[in-house]
Amino acid sequence: MIPTPDQAWELLCEYNEGEFHRKHGRVVGDVLRWFAQELGYGDQADFWETVGILHDLDFEQWPDEHCVKCQELMRQREIDESVIHAVASHGWGELVDVKPEHQMERVLFATDELTGLIGAAAMMRPSKSVEDMEVKSLKKKFKDKKFAAGCSRDVIRQGAELLGWELDELMERTIQAMRASANVD
Repeated sequence: MIPTPDQAWELLCEYNEGEFHRKHGRVVGDVLRWFAQELGYGDQADFWETVGILHDLDFEQWPDEHCVKCQELMRQREIDESVIHAVASHGWGELVDVKPEHQMERVLFATDELTGLIGAAAMMRPSKSVEDMEVKSLKKKFKDKKFAAGCSRDVIRQGAELLGWELDELMERTIQAMRASANVD
C-alpha cells in the first residue's frame, strides 16, 4: 500500500505529537512535491509528498533508532517497500546503509537538512520569511558552523553532489520550493 499524502499525515501525527516534527514533515512533503513538478515527475507528486511527510516518522519517539524503526513501523502497516526505501534512504551514511537511488530519494537526502537551515535563517531575517531570502545570505549562514549547528553541512553538500548540482543551485531551488509551501510561515 502506498499512502496518500493525507494518510501519511495521519500516520505522522500518530507517532509525532510535537508541532515541530509535524510542521517539518509538512514542509519537506511540500518541498518534494514542488521538486516532483519541477523535475518532470508531476505524475508522482503525491508519492514524493508522501515520502517527505513520512521521512521523520520515527524521530520524535525513537531518535536513537531513526531511519531504522520507521521501516519496522511501515512494514507493520504493509506500506509498499518503495516508500520504506525512500524514507530510510535519507539517513544514508550516518544512520543506515540504504543509499538514495531514485531522483526523489536524492532530493530528500539533499533537502531535509537544508530546509531546516533555511527555516532557521528565515527566522533571523527582519521579515522572518523565505520570501526575500537570497542564496548569498543563506551561504553566510551555511558557512557559520555555530548557526543551526544541528543541520549537517556535510549531508547538504553530499546531497548536492548526488544530484549533480552546485550547492548554489540546490539552495536556490530549495528556497523556491519553500516559498511555494503553504506550511512555511
